[in-house]
Order: sequence, then structure tokens, then C-alpha cells
Amino acid sequence: MVAASSLAAVMMGIGALFIRMRAAKKPASAKKIIMPPLFMSTGALMFLFPMFRVTGLELLEAAAVGCVFSILLIKTSNFEIRGQDIYLKRSKAFPVILMTLLVVRIVGKLVLATAIDIGELGGMFFILAFSMILPWRIAMYKKYILLKRQLSGRSIAITEKTAF
Repeated sequence: MVAASSLAAVMMGIGALFIRMRAAKKPASAKKIIMPPLFMSTGALMFLFPMFRVTGLELLEAAAVGCVFSILLIKTSNFEIRGQDIYLKRSKAFPVILMTLLVVRIVGKLVLATAIDIGELGGMFFILAFSMILPWRIAMYKKYILLKRQLSGRSIAITEKTAF
């Protein structure tokens, strides 16, 4: 079971890399930034089932690790203005960091699987992933909004110049 979930994590990591590379070719939007954590939040329904429930300490540990991992993603996610649109900047470090986080996650899962029930471990890794994605996307949204304001300020100045 641990091997199957690890393989699934690798496939999702590779998928995330391709999605990120394609996203850099199209303008960013608030909707594209906000939607992934919202969609992922539905996974919290797993905690309705007792086998996935974690203790308070496990919740705090997983959330703390997720927040620490999110720092790396935040540092490598930046935007740039091209013309009248905002694009996600390509980062050479992002794929390396994403794959490193994936390897650390898989090794952690293999080590912890011997001591923690598989259901609880699944719950902990969901919390870890969500605690990593949520701060990352909030930081991306803030950066996006700052550039959006800068872009709208620039377009107002251009419009005023051309009006006279």
C-alpha cells in the first residue's frame, strides 16, 4: 500500500511539473492561483472516517513540516509583467525543489509506515500537503495582486497620456 501511494505521489509530482511548465506560457489569473487549494480541501472529507483521523500532535507536526516546505515553493514562485498580462516566471530551481520535496516525502512515508497506521499516515500526509500548498498559494496570490495593482496603475497612466 505504501509503495502504491508513493508511486501515485511520483506520478502527481511529474504531472505538477508539466502543469507548471504549461502555466508559464499563459497569463496568470487569481482564479488559477486560488482554485487548487479549494479543490484539494475536499480531501479533508477523509477525516470523516476514523481510520484517517490523527492526534493533535500529529496534526501539528504535519502542518509544521508542510509550512516549512512551502517556504521553498514560495521563494521559487514569482510573477512578471509581459505587455498587459501577468505571467508566472519560470524557475530553474522549482523542478529540483519539487522533486526533492517529493523524495523527502516518500522517504518519510517509508520510515513512518513502520510506526504509524497507514490510515493515520495518509491523513498526516494530506495535512502536510495542504499545509504546504495553502501558504504557497496565498503568497502567490499576494504577489499577483501587487503586480495587478502595478499593472492597472501603469495602464491608467498610459490612458491619461494618450487622452491629451
